[in-house]
Amino acid sequence: VTPLPQPPAALFIPMSYQSQGMTLAAFASPDPGDGQRHPVMVWLTGGDSNTLDNFWHEGSAQNDQSASAFRKAGMVMVFPTLRGGNTNPGAREYFWGEVDDVVAAIAQAARLPYADPQRIYLGGHSTGGTLALLTATTGVALRGVFAFGPVAEVTDYPLPVRWPQLDAQERRLRSPLHWLHAIAAPTWIIEGAQAPGNRRSLETLCAAPRSGQVHCALMAGLDHFSVLQPSTRTLAAQLVMGQ
Repeated sequence: VTPLPQPPAALFIPMSYQSQGMTLAAFASPDPGDGQRHPVMVWLTGGDSNTLDNFWHEGSAQNDQSASAFRKAGMVMVFPTLRGGNTNPGAREYFWGEVDDVVAAIAQAARLPYADPQRIYLGGHSTGGTLALLTATTGVALRGVFAFGPVAEVTDYPLPVRWPQLDAQERRLRSPLHWLHAIAAPTWIIEGAQAPGNRRSLETLCAAPRSGQVHCALMAGLDHFSVLQPSTRTLAAQLVMGQ
């Protein structure tokens, strides 16, 4: 069990939320105290997306997974943990029940008294990007979704799951490729054009039947990690301006 991290209180405070009868942990930006309602970015980390560790530490330009550009631009940020992660109840379901958790975390973020419920965004990187894309397919009300480096098929991940032994529908339900037509919110699939990365998945996703709300961006000269810092900085500046 990975204990919950303890970020500086000036950056993030605890925020619990309810999902399918479970109380799960999250962290949110504190109230800036200006009496305003601010746009919100709910961010899903890569790797073990169910678990948080030092999520607030800003990395190098080559690998900054903190998404700190959004909070630095004045957005409220929410980082949820998911079922089975950290000290949470439940068990990891690998891109199934976690989608319900993300929807619940979005709903709780919208209730923050300093959040603008009409300007809730969802973003994520790698496994978090895949989960963000799957969440977008549920039709949850969002101003926009930014999926960095997702996969098209969940079987692309070397997770502790024996994918061939699962029913084909179990794999299909967890794979964004098959559900892009259901996305209602403006959604961007973003990846670096250079290796390492999931360029092949982006190309597969973007060649598939999809909603007109789904857009693709293959970023020249960047890879799966270096794409994050310049892209999030550009997006943050646009989102706080209401674009």
